[in-house]
Amino acid sequence: MNQRARLSLVVIQILIFSLLFALFGRLFYLQVAAAPKYKDAALSIQSRDVITPATRGMIVDAYGVPFAMNRVGIAITVDRTKIDKLPEKGAVVLRNLSDLLNIPYADVYQKTRLCGELPAGEKAGCWTGSRFQPIPVTKEADPNLALQIVERSDRFPGINASPIALRNYPEKAGVNASHVLGYVGPLTEEDLSGANGRSYFRSESIGKAGLELQYDEYLRGTPGIKTVIVDRKEAVTNTAQNTKSVPGAHIVTSLDVRLQAAVEKALGEAVRGAKSRGNYADGGAAVVMEVKTGRILAIASYPTYDPNAFEVGLSFEEAKNLYSEKAGVPALNRPIQGLFAPASTFKAVSVVAAANAGYNLQGTYDCPSEVEVGNRKFQNFDSAALGRMSLKKAVAVSCDTIWYRIAFDEWLRDGGLKPKSSKNDYFFNAAKGFQVGVKTGIDLPSESSGRLADREWRTRWYAQNKDFYCNYKTRAPKNQQTPFLVQLAYENCLDGDKIRAGDAVNFSIGQGDTVITPVKLAQMYSAIANGGTLWKASVAKAIVKTDGTVIKKIEPEKLGEIPATKSTIKFLQSALREVVVSGTAAGVFSGLPVAVSGKTGTAQVFGKNPNGSAKSDTSWFASFAPSDSPRFAVVMMVSQGGFGASTSGVGVRKIYQELFGTNGSRVNPDQAIYFNGQPPTSIPKISPNTKYKGEK
Repeated sequence: MNQRARLSLVVIQILIFSLLFALFGRLFYLQVAAAPKYKDAALSIQSRDVITPATRGMIVDAYGVPFAMNRVGIAITVDRTKIDKLPEKGAVVLRNLSDLLNIPYADVYQKTRLCGELPAGEKAGCWTGSRFQPIPVTKEADPNLALQIVERSDRFPGINASPIALRNYPEKAGVNASHVLGYVGPLTEEDLSGANGRSYFRSESIGKAGLELQYDEYLRGTPGIKTVIVDRKEAVTNTAQNTKSVPGAHIVTSLDVRLQAAVEKALGEAVRGAKSRGNYADGGAAVVMEVKTGRILAIASYPTYDPNAFEVGLSFEEAKNLYSEKAGVPALNRPIQGLFAPASTFKAVSVVAAANAGYNLQGTYDCPSEVEVGNRKFQNFDSAALGRMSLKKAVAVSCDTIWYRIAFDEWLRDGGLKPKSSKNDYFFNAAKGFQVGVKTGIDLPSESSGRLADREWRTRWYAQNKDFYCNYKTRAPKNQQTPFLVQLAYENCLDGDKIRAGDAVNFSIGQGDTVITPVKLAQMYSAIANGGTLWKASVAKAIVKTDGTVIKKIEPEKLGEIPATKSTIKFLQSALREVVVSGTAAGVFSGLPVAVSGKTGTAQVFGKNPNGSAKSDTSWFASFAPSDSPRFAVVMMVSQGGFGASTSGVGVRKIYQELFGTNGSRVNPDQAIYFNGQPPTSIPKISPNTKYKGEK
């Protein structure tokens, strides 16, 4: 064999050994190094997970009375993976199911459609989960009907009936509390994708709103997982793992079921009373806050909805009605999401601004019928000239023109359209000190921050809207091109980036572009009542395991101090007491044996209602009591409710009557909501059978 042939043989041998080495190396990697990975993959092919959802924790009031608990129901579900393979995608089967359950076919169809399958505007009542989940048509089926479905599988292919745990809101003492409690619902594809940083199983339900959403990670617990090994025929051959579910923790709130019921009742009566007086009254909100902690003791929104309806299944009409403007948009959580001009309740901020600007709070001021600002005249309420009076009396009778003059003078002193320095913006700075335009931090989802219409906001607003106003005649609808609106558009185009004199005087009485939520106003008046501290608003007090172990206590959190001296706060407390003694709320609170301090507010609203009528005024009453040693702040707002005193003031009085247990002109401590007048501080024992005081 020559040298060349021998060399070729060596090269071939090296190549063969290299291939063998690579082959054995790969074999080692697959069988040893990567064995766990491929073992799991193999198991996933031949294993099936059976998920047992955990029992959801309860939501209870400060005494342990359940607001949200669980009960057993029978669910009738549709399997879309099977139904869709039938002729006409199972239309005959769904009609048979509709007839059996006595549910309109349109509702059955809508409930079993994925939201992504439907066009925009027709998604009400659709299924937000996956097609691979059993889709419930009802969760409260009659057991006899459920048995018919199981026994007649040939007539109902793809339809199943099974026991299911239902979230239940028992309406203790007539309480609804839907906006604060929220509701639960199926997982969406976004949830399953892990976009929110959490992992779920398809069979779970999760919180969708309110406390149910805010504290879902605690309430939902840990599902049990049983992994079974199956053969190619799906027969179970072994069990790989079997972990039991861990129940969710309970949420103890600072709410009181009796006070919540009283607040909801008073708010409903206030709205209906406003309607009876000819006001549109499309909704309202009420908040009761503990002034020294920021804890929410009751919070209500009107109109409301039944949170149980989400669990048993909304009809198409019910789902559509939630966001209907004609129905008042029941889904809107007005206490934390509704934004309204605060009107004269905002004069508490103006008092602080005037004091910081150097005005004498003990001095006297003229209250004329109108004040001329530039080429426009700003009238007092009812255009009444009330003569010369103290500033305390001005707050009590809600004189506007005094504030017009002070605000206008300060606007001029600061440079008018060309301000010298933002440090002299006393009115804006006072509002900033009250944290207007900042969220209260309440532990409920989707809180609105409100809007402080200061110079910085005005600059941003102008940048976004300049083009519209400068081209108003071509951009605005014809029905909005009235002489007034055309002139307003011209002015906004010309100098809409500046705070004008009219903006300044409107700001001082809570009108114009500044808007707040009812819970923000409750936080502000709590600060006035407690001596100046702004507390973070909170609903939950503690998170507790099923065995009673406290996982977490939610302590009050201080957010800051209002920019007022002790003497200014003392004056403001005295002036707000005068409102109820001899001012705009004197008639409403006459004879109440509890000293209340507060302020009425009647905010003008521009625009038209769906029926074409002009919008009515927003009614406010913000207060705290007892005046000499404040413990509670109570705020009520009725949208398009008319006068502050006659609508919201009446509602707030009813809340105080229940809160303090008044009977005519006397206080009956045994009828008061709180023993010794103080909300409980301890964590209660939690049981689904806990009853409230007076419940049989």
